[in-house]
Amino acid sequence: MKRKLVPCIYIKNKNLIAGFKDKTVVSDDPMGYCVSLAVRGADMLLIFDLSSNDAEHEANLNVIRDISRNIDIPMIGAGNIKRTEDVKKLKYAGCAHVALNLLKQSNIDLIEEVSKRFSKDTIFVCADVEAQILDNAALIREYCTGVIFLNDGIDTVYKDMEIYPVVNSDNGNVEILNKLFSNPCVRGVSGSIIVKNIEDLQKYKITLKNNGFDMEVYTPALSFDDLKPGPDGLIPVVVQEYDTDRVLMVAYMDREAYEKTAATLVMNYYSRSRKAPWLKGETSGHYQYVKELSADCDKDTVLARVKQIGAACHTGAHSCFFNEILKKDEIDAHNPMKVFEEVFSVIKDRKENPKEGSYTNYLFDKGMDKILKKVGEEATEIVIAAKNP
Repeated sequence: MKRKLVPCIYIKNKNLIAGFKDKTVVSDDPMGYCVSLAVRGADMLLIFDLSSNDAEHEANLNVIRDISRNIDIPMIGAGNIKRTEDVKKLKYAGCAHVALNLLKQSNIDLIEEVSKRFSKDTIFVCADVEAQILDNAALIREYCTGVIFLNDGIDTVYKDMEIYPVVNSDNGNVEILNKLFSNPCVRGVSGSIIVKNIEDLQKYKITLKNNGFDMEVYTPALSFDDLKPGPDGLIPVVVQEYDTDRVLMVAYMDREAYEKTAATLVMNYYSRSRKAPWLKGETSGHYQYVKELSADCDKDTVLARVKQIGAACHTGAHSCFFNEILKKDEIDAHNPMKVFEEVFSVIKDRKENPKEGSYTNYLFDKGMDKILKKVGEEATEIVIAAKNP
């Protein structure tokens, strides 16, 4: 499993504040702030909801939902969890994981239930001192995927546990990270040591990888020298949306843009009109997160499959290709894959944007057993339909 660098943020009254005790407002634009973390190399995001009442809690959940829709890294949601419903709300807001507080007996009592309902991989716990980990070790090992350790570091090696220490230090010395990752149970490091040194994350990752740690660093199978750019030193890039297959735009890369894209997994280009580097989304916020890069047979064109945030086109259109020239009727009407993708996209939308009374959301609420039962029913109907044309 790869080691992760995990910025930690605190939401209070829809703003980002400095910490549990320090209420200084860091940013009044949580979504923009978190996008900047994501595009600079963060592997995961730890979010604490510090709301003090239900209305503030709902407002902060909307902030978390907004963040989720604009980044492409997993989020761990924590704070203000009183019941199973709160775990579900964080999941619906886009959190891949939820962290329960070992300082609260009510949270400890929830661990088994929410783990069985939402899966062990979903559940983290937060600990202030190592005694909390030791006292709940059996429960953690059986029902949780990791421990957020709210302390400056950890020396103990816990067998079969993943520990994520929150290190609050402005010192960006990579040796601190090197020491922490030398502990085999430390799978990620969070805290101000990451946030305050966000501009250096890619450098840290490369250094740590060279020190033998398996970091989230991607090395392209083809270097720019393996490609065949045109006389101007640029190679055309066809950009396609990964989940719809829709072609979004065509742009160009020089060596610098290609290498930055491969290093950060955010699309960088070279603007021929401005004759300058161009990070897509830097001005508009409409970033493109890389899912896959491939070259054509002649290696003179790159295909980029991306997660598109907002609109790809400078006109505000989702795709640059909206000037229809001709279209054959019912182009996709008999394509079973398109039908499947349409249904699947509805299911994904229900999970991300729950609707009251939706049967799909009812299945998500009931958990994996109910979902699998439904899948079984549908599969049986397909078998019978196949027998009876």
